[in-house]
Amino acid sequence: MNANTIITTAPSKLTGYCEFQLGNFSFSRDEYFVYVRWPAPATGTQTTHVMSADAFLRAMMRDVAWGFFYGQVNFDAVFGTTNLYGQVEVYAGAFNPAYASNKLALKETFDTPIVMATFKAILDDWTNKGFDPFAAPEETGTAWLGQKNGHNREAIDRARATCRRMPGLKGDAPLRTDDSGYPVNRAFRDVSQDEPVVMAEPGFENEVSAFNLFKFLSRSDVTWNPSITSVCKESLFCPTTEEYILPIKHGNDRVEWFLQLSDEITWDVESKETGMPRAKLTMRPGDVACMPADIRHQGFSHKRSMLLVWENANPELPKLYASGKLPINPIAF
Repeated sequence: MNANTIITTAPSKLTGYCEFQLGNFSFSRDEYFVYVRWPAPATGTQTTHVMSADAFLRAMMRDVAWGFFYGQVNFDAVFGTTNLYGQVEVYAGAFNPAYASNKLALKETFDTPIVMATFKAILDDWTNKGFDPFAAPEETGTAWLGQKNGHNREAIDRARATCRRMPGLKGDAPLRTDDSGYPVNRAFRDVSQDEPVVMAEPGFENEVSAFNLFKFLSRSDVTWNPSITSVCKESLFCPTTEEYILPIKHGNDRVEWFLQLSDEITWDVESKETGMPRAKLTMRPGDVACMPADIRHQGFSHKRSMLLVWENANPELPKLYASGKLPINPIAF
């Protein structure tokens, strides 16, 4: 484990942005681009990878908000993180055949709080006023404002919606209303805002409940950010609204189930280890798909859509899949 703490430079006199160091990785940005640099272990030569600033910030926002999620969060085909649950592996080129075969890849492992603090500091410094890395492009400003221009801490500190059992129950996550600051999104103005009528027997008011999931999702102010709206032991329903491009390529360490609730999403499915194409999938309302435990996937939604993601949060699953004790697919045809 590399135990280095966060290292930052003073703001650049040219751009106003700070540079950050995490182990042997350094991160810097200018008006348009982010630069990730690392020494190639075999040669010691410095390797530089360039990403558009908006794409990098959208990806990092999800990595932070999801707590590094399940398995891999690939920012693109080169850079990303793997959740080791207590530690995080940061890598560049490790799952890219060209980098790996030329010995240009680097992987380093850190305690989770160190990576989280570093990534939060980067988000805070590099997210300019008016740019929301959680929102669809039409709903936010631009990441490209020349030199450093303020902050948008309200956006990057937005808490992920989670519940203990189900939203609306006493003491649980609140439902979304105009009064709570969640107006209906422009794409969902035709979604009914009625709530179901629940008549519970006396004494069971806190045990029997229901809410309008479509209304809940119609008021989402973020994209590609699953809310937890149902918890039953280790079974989680995580619905979300999707528009434009999923900012990361998610590499699974368990099986994921998708249920398309509205509109349409196209998925590019690739090998988790190499990034080689495996499938292209178009999902329309009512379609159900299983993402195997050995792939990475990225979605594209030309219109804001609703998707239900079903997750199994059993912490033993990564070991079971890695050891071959569980098949990578839930069914063999």
